[in-house]
Amino acid sequence: MWHKVNLFMAWFFIPQTLAMGWVAAAGRVVLELLGATTHEGDIPGRIVGALLLFGAVYLVQYLRGSLPPEGKPGGNGFRFGQRLVLAGNLLSGLFIVFQLSYPLIESRDVWRVLDGFTNAFGYWAMAFWVAGFSFLYQSSLPEK
Repeated sequence: MWHKVNLFMAWFFIPQTLAMGWVAAAGRVVLELLGATTHEGDIPGRIVGALLLFGAVYLVQYLRGSLPPEGKPGGNGFRFGQRLVLAGNLLSGLFIVFQLSYPLIESRDVWRVLDGFTNAFGYWAMAFWVAGFSFLYQSSLPEK
């Protein structure tokens, strides 16, 4: 069961990490359509955008029944692929948490160091997802 949650979170974190500005802009549009005044990069717009994205990923999973790559739990590389995807999810989660909480950091120097690290987390997360999805796909192939 946890492997399905892991893939669901990966499919949520991938667009959230790669298109964070667009997701936040979509959230801002929804808030402004509802009558709230927002500014670009505000936390409420990011949160509403993330909720919209979460709903979209859930809808795809509900209509399709699962999210690719499904993999075969007994297949070669399944566990390793799931671990790589989990590592990507954790790094992306840290990146997103920083993006939501950076206004709370008062020191400009601390902010610059954390910004550099979390941006690197986003790039590493993408590499982990690519490798993890590759192993998951490999696990579903018939053994020769």
